[in-house]
Amino acid sequence: MGVFDKLFGGGKKVPKETLETRGEHAPDLKIPVDEKFTIYFKKNGGKFIYCENFTEVSEALKSIISENDWQQRLFYTLDPRLKERFVTENIGFTDNRNESEIFFTTCEHLIAHNGSVLVCSNQIKGKKLDELPSNLIIFATTSQLVESISEALKTIKEKYGKNIPDNITTLKHFQPTTENKDDFLSYGSASKNVYLLLMEDY
Repeated sequence: MGVFDKLFGGGKKVPKETLETRGEHAPDLKIPVDEKFTIYFKKNGGKFIYCENFTEVSEALKSIISENDWQQRLFYTLDPRLKERFVTENIGFTDNRNESEIFFTTCEHLIAHNGSVLVCSNQIKGKKLDELPSNLIIFATTSQLVESISEALKTIKEKYGKNIPDNITTLKHFQPTTENKDDFLSYGSASKNVYLLLMEDY
């Protein structure tokens, strides 16, 4: 069974023709939120790896490191929870941007309707997107998938109450394409080599 089948249970796939002929402003696809996110995330240029458990996350991370020859590279992270979670993975971490071209982060939510990744000061502190390294590895869980940005913001408000984090923004358009090159929302954000490690947690 392939990764796509593992994630979506081998259900009915959206025909390729449907995806290719949909206009930018056509009604949204009536498909499950997880499948929709994957379609748009890949369309944005992201590399998606589904993992059933943390063992598979560890294996996928090792493959990414090997594929890019990052064995001797430090991982730049601003989220101390990642250092604790991956302490046994033989990864060197740094909080100095000048010491790494690999940004390892969590996120707040994964937005299905456009395949973007919502982050905030919990992950990037006060940094702007174009200040982040060109290589990103995002660790997220399936419970962080939501349909829209408005749903994500509502969830953040419920979760943090009066202590809502600042610098809320979305990572999108990881690689320039003919479809997004003129999108004003992508201005000021450099192209990123983005990997998403999505772990099942339901």
